[in-house]
Amino acid sequence: MRGRSSAGVVCGLLVLLGALLTGCQSPSAGVAEDGRLGEPASGRATTVSPPPTRPSGYGAVFLAVDECSSFGTTSFTEVPCSGERAAARVVARHDGAVRDGPRCPATTDFVLHISEQRPASDEDGDGAVPQGYACMRNLQPPHPGDPGGGGGPRTIVGDCVYSSGDGQVREAACDGKGEQKPEYEVVRAVAERADCPASTALYVRLGGDRPVGCARAL
Repeated sequence: MRGRSSAGVVCGLLVLLGALLTGCQSPSAGVAEDGRLGEPASGRATTVSPPPTRPSGYGAVFLAVDECSSFGTTSFTEVPCSGERAAARVVARHDGAVRDGPRCPATTDFVLHISEQRPASDEDGDGAVPQGYACMRNLQPPHPGDPGGGGGPRTIVGDCVYSSGDGQVREAACDGKGEQKPEYEVVRAVAERADCPASTALYVRLGGDRPVGCARAL
């Protein structure tokens, strides 16, 4: 079965307030010891464009939930999940921009931003592809989005972070095998900082209905 190719451009760091929705392998900003809430920083995100025409054999939605993609540095290709080229599966798919849409699942490994395509003619009946984003999960380890994995688009309980200066923190692998050594571990998510335990050394912005992460020093 023929796949659908999509050209992608690796994007840089994107700062988002209140939601960590995109994965550059080192997300999340937090609160410095002076108590200032930091801006959450995004991780790796890639913009992909659907091909001008889409071959038959796939669903009506480009990169729909449970469809798979190959990996690439500048391009991603939609491929059968049973094929040897399959590397990641779509776990959630939303229209619109990341900043305006629902958050990706907590253990998402990375995010693909899908550019809009509205062909002048629609000879094969595939129709237009709206702007959207796909939350991706690797089929095989490593999983940077897992707790302590050191990456992914969101910071969650079990993740570790290190201070990057100016009141900001970024994720580091809790096992210490990454480029940066972990300094704090997020042990609890709460609604307000007052709900954190007395041993809390750092507050990390998580977003959602429990937006404050209580982190202990390692």
